[in-house]
Amino acid sequence: MKSKPLLIVIAGPTASGKTAAAINLANHYNTEIISADSRQLYNEMTIGTAKPTSDELSEAPHHFINHISIHQKYDVGIYRNEVLAKLQKLFEKNAEVIMCGGTGLYIRAICEGIDDFPEIEKSTKEFVRTNFDQNGIEWLQNQLKELDNEYFNIVDVKNPYRLIRALEVCIQTQQPYSTFKNQNKKQEQFFDSIKIGLQMPREILYDRINKRVDLMINNGLEQEARNLYPYKHLQALQTVGYAEWFDYFDGKQTKEKAIDLIKQNSRHYAKRQVTWFNKESNLKWMDSSNLIEIEGYIESLRK
Repeated sequence: MKSKPLLIVIAGPTASGKTAAAINLANHYNTEIISADSRQLYNEMTIGTAKPTSDELSEAPHHFINHISIHQKYDVGIYRNEVLAKLQKLFEKNAEVIMCGGTGLYIRAICEGIDDFPEIEKSTKEFVRTNFDQNGIEWLQNQLKELDNEYFNIVDVKNPYRLIRALEVCIQTQQPYSTFKNQNKKQEQFFDSIKIGLQMPREILYDRINKRVDLMINNGLEQEARNLYPYKHLQALQTVGYAEWFDYFDGKQTKEKAIDLIKQNSRHYAKRQVTWFNKESNLKWMDSSNLIEIEGYIESLRK
């Protein structure tokens, strides 16, 4: 019986070396890379999302980077449908394909499917949004922490859209949002998958994050954020690396504070990513610097 093609997932927190590892594996297996990064999708967001450089992109074919505009509607359901269609084509010519990224929800959607969420009534949506408008993001954070502390610990608490979505489900169903996400309904796929998480000592990771932010500043992140400032209301821009600059442009904080917050919020984001992937089924944490060991682990599972 013919074995299924293999999706090799390289996951992990920001700045953990995923891009280098994915390119190495893509060259080893002579295959292509699917990005699982919900921010690198967007054409207009380059410096602040730490997209692979032009040199890196030329080392192996990449998909779902610079894929859409910030003005387009996009969600995990669309991503899943598009990626599965792309994988169908890639597996016609490749026995292996690499998936690389730190957006756990995207990776789970491809490997395990999407959970079914209830329809939200208009009155519930209005209640949540009215309170958000009147009381700010702190109200969303406090409510979600009270109603679903488990999801609160892994969600991007600076992203009001994700907080609103989770709160709507909590209030509508009188159940934690995480209970729907944890249904773990394995959907039959036309491929097998191996999930590898890249790790390194926390102090090294945090130092890499700080240095990456400094490099972003030197490469023109402030100007990129200024160019995007007229669109700061868009969901795609409610994210680390941009929201802090918008507050600076609005006079809410100093430039130095904005840069410090980008570093701090990036470290917090990395911590939430690790928490998410720790709960991911069948994910193997490995040393990000030992690519030979990673290749050996993949081959050991295929025997």
